[in-house]
Amino acid sequence: MTIRNLEHGFAPKSVAVFGASVRDGSVGRVVFDNIVSGGFEGAVWPVNPKYSQVAGRPCYAKAADLPGVPDLGVIVTPPETVPRIVRDLSDKGTRVAVVITAGLTRENGLRQAMLDAAKPMLFRIIGPNTVGLMIPPLKLNAGFAHMAPKPGNIALLSQSGAIATSLIDWAADNNVGFSQIVSLGDMADVDVGDCLDMLAGDAHTRAIVMYLETIPNPRKFISAARAAARIKPVIAIKSGRHEQSAKAAATHTGALSGADRVVDAALLRAGILRVKGLTELFDAAETIARFTPLKRARVGIVTNGGGAGVLAIDQLIDCRGESATLSPATIERLNAVLPPTWSHANPVDIIGDAPPERYRASVEAVAADPGTDVILVMNCPTGLASPLAAASAVAELAREGMIAGKPVLTCWLGEHTARSGRQILQDAGIASFETPADAATAVSYLGEWSRAQRALMRTPSSRSEDVRSDREAVLAIFRQVAREGRRMLTEPEAKAAISAYGIPVPETIVANSPAEAEAAAGRLLKTSEQVVVKLLSEAISHKSDIGGVVLNIGNAAAAGEAARAIEARVRKQAPQADIEGYAVQPMVVRKQAQELILGMNRDPIFGPAILFGAGGVAVEVVDDTAIALPPLDDVLAGDLIGQTRIGRLLAGFRDRKPADRQAIIAALNGLSQMIVDFPCLVSLDINPLLADAAGVIAVDARIEIEPERVEEPGPNRALAIRPYPSGWEKEFSTDGMHYHIRPIKPADIALYPDFLARISPDDLRLRFLSPRKSFSDQMLKRLTQLDYDRNMAFVALETSTGALAGISRLSCDPDHAVAEYALLVRTDLQGHGLGWELLGQLVDYAKADGIGRIEGIMLSENTRMLTMCREFGFSIRRHPSEPGLVEATLEFL
Repeated sequence: MTIRNLEHGFAPKSVAVFGASVRDGSVGRVVFDNIVSGGFEGAVWPVNPKYSQVAGRPCYAKAADLPGVPDLGVIVTPPETVPRIVRDLSDKGTRVAVVITAGLTRENGLRQAMLDAAKPMLFRIIGPNTVGLMIPPLKLNAGFAHMAPKPGNIALLSQSGAIATSLIDWAADNNVGFSQIVSLGDMADVDVGDCLDMLAGDAHTRAIVMYLETIPNPRKFISAARAAARIKPVIAIKSGRHEQSAKAAATHTGALSGADRVVDAALLRAGILRVKGLTELFDAAETIARFTPLKRARVGIVTNGGGAGVLAIDQLIDCRGESATLSPATIERLNAVLPPTWSHANPVDIIGDAPPERYRASVEAVAADPGTDVILVMNCPTGLASPLAAASAVAELAREGMIAGKPVLTCWLGEHTARSGRQILQDAGIASFETPADAATAVSYLGEWSRAQRALMRTPSSRSEDVRSDREAVLAIFRQVAREGRRMLTEPEAKAAISAYGIPVPETIVANSPAEAEAAAGRLLKTSEQVVVKLLSEAISHKSDIGGVVLNIGNAAAAGEAARAIEARVRKQAPQADIEGYAVQPMVVRKQAQELILGMNRDPIFGPAILFGAGGVAVEVVDDTAIALPPLDDVLAGDLIGQTRIGRLLAGFRDRKPADRQAIIAALNGLSQMIVDFPCLVSLDINPLLADAAGVIAVDARIEIEPERVEEPGPNRALAIRPYPSGWEKEFSTDGMHYHIRPIKPADIALYPDFLARISPDDLRLRFLSPRKSFSDQMLKRLTQLDYDRNMAFVALETSTGALAGISRLSCDPDHAVAEYALLVRTDLQGHGLGWELLGQLVDYAKADGIGRIEGIMLSENTRMLTMCREFGFSIRRHPSEPGLVEATLEFL
């Protein structure tokens, strides 16, 4: 579906309640009373054939009898009546309804009947089985919550009605207000993605918080979340765990990439901050909404109590935060203003008798340190100094919640004495918390959110120039496996495949018998001191489990004997397994290398996921791994390495030199590119990948494919995040002018001010259907930071200057059936065919993407655009409801 028509539900001027009742205790009575008593200023019409009046208002028997067209329908009637009411409302002209009624299921057919009734007019349904819709700024409480929420600037989306009402109750006592509260219910139609799309552009919403239990349309969700998170903070709790058949997984990666880790990876790439507890939703929203993302979040702590500082550091480390290391210059500056007994390190313990002047000097010194990004100021009540005076000193330093341009958070411990100090700080726009743990956790939100925002801004390409790859060589291997009816590649096949994507592997010789293994070893021992013999068996995935790997073989005869011993163990432990042969390879001896694992597995919700971490035979026991969603680039691959404990070991320690980090990143990028190129990949393991200062080498590899999908081309449409479509770049020349046409990138936002300044007011009016004088930063972000899935834009750049010359744009329904297009060329460059070229690029892309129809709405006086549309074959007709507008439509067969 799309967000069309949802605007009527999110800003209604009139409401009709179907099932409104006078019966005490009925849902219809509670819902109607909530709307009326809440003070909603629009028309409210009860609809129920049983009554002539409800609460002193005329009651109507059906939708057709209503005196006007309600913007929003609220349905609280028996399930079997809902499809007819939806049809009647649609015929009346209403376009959205909240269906509070439960019991419309797939099994009884009522859910589908309701959707069928809604489909002809794109009638939108929130629910069924929902607590309702609440819009506090409009005083609308269209649901059966026990109390009306306060107005504010936080939007709440909840897949649980019980959680929604609990949060409303909690918010009432914590002075938290809402711009929107949407209880999503069963999400037969409107889902989280739709609401995120709506709220991204809502001027009344400063931050979005979500309680999620499931994500039914992952690509749509990721797309909408990325769009919203670029503009305002989005915070989520994701409860529950998906069942994973880890024990039956064919690879280590399948056992390690549990569903919740993939959710973490998906939310990170979407720019969403994930928290664990319900109350943390609002703490996080309040914290990160104050600040812009940080490159790093190194925390400097100033406290008058050493114990409180230690507690804060403990919590910060638990939350993967980073403590600042003070520079020698800062230490000297603090020595000059603090007693000799101060801590001489971070946390800066300024001693319990610290007067306000000492607080001021210490905070200024820590804030000035170039190695500090965030300041946490703490106070413990003592009889030697005033907490209020300390709070005032800190408050005087702050400007818009920052000191020296750096975020500042505070923790005034205690209650009776500290309460007034916290109020002074809050009045100055400084976030203040009651405990060291709460304060340190809030600081960690800044770090985690900033990391998510960095990931959000990355746009890896579908064809990385930094990855050496030979797709045709891998395709030939996969075709051979498919012809033989196999899903699992042999080890030599798997190694050949990853080698084609730039991941180094040792030479491997396949031997069909122990005698051939002996001969192969003799050949390899001419250049290697020792060799390894490994079992090749499609039925046995983990060879080490049955002694299928023999190491440190120093002569050819021993290699033949090792193969015979492997055969004997297989016959004893897995007699049903076939032995396809033996892999003989040089013994890779790299004494200071770390054993890593690289892998890929298909998540049931988010599709292909990449795993990285500590490898070896004990990989599941060590469990030091992290997950990322492809596609990757150098930055994202580096972030993935940094999420693991072994990532720190790779930096070197004691006598171990740092591993070649760039070689590890290259291996991850190679794996990512293979996933993009081959939708047939089911799972992949490289374990171990040895990494040291000399580089990396894959000692073992496994790959599983879907044979029937081998010929399916990339880029892989199962990716939750669509890569930058690099294949859609081209050069265009006309009348001596030269342009580079390519998909838009986030960095193109810098080109917009000059571009818009060189477009006439009349051209802006024709493009946006009304006069336009300015464009907000939020709007420019939405125009330039796309997901390349539902939204696509092509820019034409002047080859000589790089200046933006024109732009064409598509915005698709999530099902890709229909897309709306738009086109704008700089006024001084019109009349030379650039607009024609940009529109042609859109048409070609829409056809290739499988879009069924593109359409545009324009002013009837826009004759040049209308002429071009007719030449392209668009059908033109007057807009059915807006005078002065026309619709241009191009159907694709």
